Amino acid sequence: MALDRIMDIAGSGLSAQLVRMNTTASNIANSGVVAGSEAEAFRGKRAVFQTILDQTAVRNAMQATGGVRVDRIQDDARPLQEMYSPGHPQANELGYVWGSNVNEVEEMIEMLDAARGYQNNVEVIKTSKDLMMRTLEIAKA
Repeated sequence: MALDRIMDIAGSGLSAQLVRMNTTASNIANSGVVAGSEAEAFRGKRAVFQTILDQTAVRNAMQATGGVRVDRIQDDARPLQEMYSPGHPQANELGYVWGSNVNEVEEMIEMLDAARGYQNNVEVIKTSKDLMMRTLEIAKA
């Protein structure tokens, strides 16, 4: 596998993890938002990844190269929080408001995991760059 292909794969990982971090940041920002109806309430979002797999025939063998992409952003299926708050300005006629289904602790764990994935892909790019530089030094000699 060529070193430039490695950078493409790691770059796709960087892009995917960035989308994951952005959706997590949006979830955290909207975790305390309430609405007057269940339909208007904020639902947490999740980035769903898909493997990019390109198989190329190389001397009668299959060499798999690929990466990752964001397939879609989907709503979290967990139930919303229904809270009795008759004094709230957005409360319905029965005095209820609906809060998001975002768990801030889980979102922080998601953010840390996305940051680690991002950092690992940066290290792959750094290592690839170092290998290319060493290859050029050998070629000079």
